[in-house]
Formats: sequence, C-alpha cells, structure tokens
Amino acid sequence: MSALRLETLDGAALQAALPALSRLRIAVFAEWPYLYDGDAAHEAEYLQTLMAGRGAAVIAAFDGAEPVGMATCQPMEEAHAPVQAAFRRRELDPARYCYFGESVLLPPYRGQGAGVGFFAAREAHARSLGMEAAAFCSVVRNANDPRRPPDYTPLDAFWRRRGFAPRPDLSCVFRWREHGDAAETPHALGFWVKDPL
Repeated sequence: MSALRLETLDGAALQAALPALSRLRIAVFAEWPYLYDGDAAHEAEYLQTLMAGRGAAVIAAFDGAEPVGMATCQPMEEAHAPVQAAFRRRELDPARYCYFGESVLLPPYRGQGAGVGFFAAREAHARSLGMEAAAFCSVVRNANDPRRPPDYTPLDAFWRRRGFAPRPDLSCVFRWREHGDAAETPHALGFWVKDPL
C-alpha cells in the first residue's frame, strides 16, 4: 500500500471535495458507533455549512489520486446551530473555538498516521484563523448496547494523546437515520476540547 498524502483543501477545492466527503461519511459512519444510514439528500444539506462560511477546510488523505479519508474543520461560529448552542449554554464564546467536524478514513488505511495528520493539519488551520481552542463531538452510546462489536476500541486514548479532554458538561443532539429505521431519531453527542491550542 502506498504512503498516504494529506492535503488541506479550502475554497473551490473544498467545494469539489464534497461529493467524495459525502461518500466517505456514508461508508465510515455506517459502522459502530454511528450506525448512520446516509443518503445524498441528507448529506448535501448537512455539508452545506462547510461552504456557507469563510473559514472551513477539509483535510483529505489520498492514496495516489483516490481520496480515502477526510477530516473537516471550521470556525465554530459557522458550524451547525446545536454545536454553537452547547457552548453558549455554558457561557463559552464560540468565537474562540475551531470546530473539528467529521474525521473519516476507510478501514484499510487506518493505523498509518492519517488520524494524527488530520488533527495536526486541522490545528494548524485553526491557528491560521486566530482560533484559541478546538472542540469536536462524538456520539454517546451505552457500553452495553448489543450492537457494539466485541472488538471495538474507543478512540478516547487517541484523542487524549492529541491533547483533547472530555467535557461532560457540554452536549448536543443531532438527528439521523440508523440502518433498519424508517425515520431519523435523536442522538446525543458529547464534546472533547483542547484549550488552548
């Protein structure tokens, strides 16, 4: 397998990357713990916030010319409303934070350093925008959920090594359809924060 190449995309390059990001999100988030049953219409609506503001970037991992993973970031003030509201409820100023959205990588390419590269590139982008801190959220699941694969390893230790810490006082809710469901359902997500960057 060839070495992965990481590239930071913004502006027109970001716009051009959205179809690939959508495909990767649908593929990777179908797995535990998200169990997301994605479709093109939902993806188009969800990803529109990346183009609506001025500060977003996508970090793309390429195997040759093929994108095999992507991670997103944007000023929290430009992120989805539930993310901003979670911080405002705790009297935290979203203007200080860069919001790290999805980080998706196809299974054959994991364990080769792309995840570390995604965080480093997003932090560099955040600092270039003058952001003081960064945050992301992840879905909260019951540890006893029977759908949890027996070999699943949470990413908590990896995130801690990147300098992020959980913030149990911060949470938000997003709605998506899980595989086998007829409609979207609410899902709680908890936040991890690195402050300062």
